[in-house]
Amino acid sequence: MTFRFVDLFAGIGGFHAALGAMGGRCVYAVEVDQQAARIYKRNWGIDPIGDITIDATDQRVLVPDHDVLVAGFPCQPFSKSGKQLGMDETRGTLFWNILQVIKKRKPALVLLENVRNLAGPRHEHEWRIILESLRSQNYIVSDRPSTFSPHLLPPSHGGRPQIRERVFICAARADRRNANLEPESPIVTSRPLENWDPKLWKVAEHLPLDLDDIDPASTLSDKELFWIEAWNDFVVSILGLRNGKRLPGFPLWADAWNPLAQLRIADGTPKWKIDFLQKNAAFYDEHRQFIDMWVSKWSIYTDAFPASRRKLEWQAQDTRSLWETVIQFRPSGIRARQENYLPALVAIAQTSIIGSQRRRITPREAARMQGLPDWFDLSGQTPATTFRQLGNSVNVGVIYHLLRETVNAHLELLKSTAPGLVESVRRSPVNPDTVLSYKRPIMQK
Repeated sequence: MTFRFVDLFAGIGGFHAALGAMGGRCVYAVEVDQQAARIYKRNWGIDPIGDITIDATDQRVLVPDHDVLVAGFPCQPFSKSGKQLGMDETRGTLFWNILQVIKKRKPALVLLENVRNLAGPRHEHEWRIILESLRSQNYIVSDRPSTFSPHLLPPSHGGRPQIRERVFICAARADRRNANLEPESPIVTSRPLENWDPKLWKVAEHLPLDLDDIDPASTLSDKELFWIEAWNDFVVSILGLRNGKRLPGFPLWADAWNPLAQLRIADGTPKWKIDFLQKNAAFYDEHRQFIDMWVSKWSIYTDAFPASRRKLEWQAQDTRSLWETVIQFRPSGIRARQENYLPALVAIAQTSIIGSQRRRITPREAARMQGLPDWFDLSGQTPATTFRQLGNSVNVGVIYHLLRETVNAHLELLKSTAPGLVESVRRSPVNPDTVLSYKRPIMQK
């Protein structure tokens, strides 16, 4: 006995990997991006190329019957005009197309994924409409979001050393007697599982890092090496002057290094920026002799250092060298973290640099960050395309864990609405890697 699932906005198949490892059978997948659809077909044996806005309308729903609907959907703003709430207000958005599938096929379980800000104050209206729309279709869903990150799962449960907090909407279809029931708490929260301590992550061991045959795309440019060497000189030297004190927690900004007595604050400057400028000026006063020497040595105020490279965001605590951290070149500055877990995968321009390896992570290492096995084939495209696809994907271990927790939270209900799903969860291992470490048979429709 197994369960059927549909994979909307399928990307390269992160959801498919998790639900397939749980024993599910994909009966429909859809993805509008041709490059991502090609990778999906190659690895999962299903061609998802298509458009959900065509396959799911109020005239027709071409999505077949299924037990579980999953979607990492784009969330366009819903209208705030008037008092219209519920499904009608979602018309014209991609969420509306998801609702057409739910309305017609009535899956036992719905798992939706989105960025953390979906449940933030700026999207309070959208969040309320999504919940009201699901409840109008007789689904039980918490008012508060389920949020989770792969670094909160231990390796024994398919976790990964990556901070990637996402919002999940977990909804179970109720019968009429249970239609008004709402769980008091979300399915999962941003807390480590089973007393796991995320500080125990070691990127080199747990990802793991490749030590041989490194992708040339991971090589740092001469300019990047120059910027890191300059700031490493700063870090090593300034720590030596501070007699055991850490670097400050606020960003160190060379453009704000002026004597505190000469600091002039323009009218209307926000409080946070005043505090930031004052702290940098005081830091400059404390280390003025060294800073002036360092600025001159490395030509900090020349074209050799763009504005975004003149700021250091130190989050590496007691680490003694920049080359012993994980480094990101961000629009806001150079960020350094301890080398235990990695920041969330984003565009290739911000791909993490492993300081001890003096290189960026490789596309294969990035795939491991998302829980995809080494047999997963991402060949035939540029590294930039691969990083974009992986950055848009879901983490396999998180989805696997979330599915298990959602089924357990609604166990009695799902025994009648989706017995195959309950049985699949019962007999599956707690770690999807146990299944995905071996190449799965291609799962056809």
